Amino acid sequence: MKVLFNGEIVDITDAPCNEAGWLLGTGVFETIKTVNSKPYALGRHLQRAVISAQILGMPFPNQDSIESSVMVLINSQPHIDGLLRISFDVNGQWSAIHLPYQPLTTSAKIRTHPDTLISHGARIKSYPYNHRLSILGEARLLGFDEAIVSNTEGNICEGAVSNVMAQIDGHWVTPPTSDGVLPGIMRELIIENCGIGVASIPVTRIGEITSAFLLSSLRIAQPIASIDGRQLQLSHAFHEEIHAMAIRNSVG
Repeated sequence: MKVLFNGEIVDITDAPCNEAGWLLGTGVFETIKTVNSKPYALGRHLQRAVISAQILGMPFPNQDSIESSVMVLINSQPHIDGLLRISFDVNGQWSAIHLPYQPLTTSAKIRTHPDTLISHGARIKSYPYNHRLSILGEARLLGFDEAIVSNTEGNICEGAVSNVMAQIDGHWVTPPTSDGVLPGIMRELIIENCGIGVASIPVTRIGEITSAFLLSSLRIAQPIASIDGRQLQLSHAFHEEIHAMAIRNSVG
């Protein structure tokens, strides 16, 4: 398997990566959807990585060189549907891998995760990602596809590995970053283009959610079929609208 390491395509065994293409140690990362060798919102993802690196005081490579090198990687390993992951470590090294991805075509059954998380305001997308993956793994072992995570203030944050958008009282809202939410790229695009409000969603109001979506760069918007076994309405027209918007605003 080939990976991009510091701008050069090399065999994965010749780079300080694990078998999944993650750089070893700690740092920040971005996961990006590709369709027919076109990355979705690559510039937005890299700008978020720059901001995350600045917060952590990490050195960061030149953004233009990253973009050009990544395109070489994608075109050398094309996929109709792909997953591009770029990781940047605390020493200024970076790596990218392009893998095939199977788009989700079903709605999600989700649970509420029993443990709360301390809210630290807007989070950064950092690795290792083990804690969030363990929450997702626990949910899957119990027969669910994702888990809603809440904070110690009693508000919904997001999913284990995705943002959440919910309809309450006829209005669509997504939690603010101040509730401990990752500023997701797809979340950002939907707020900008689909008239979605930003407001805290108390855990006590979960039973009032009538329709909802999981949002991420790979999922785009995945309808939520049920929360803790309670069935929700599926908003098919809105689902199609979001996917059309994502293509319109993500691919140059």
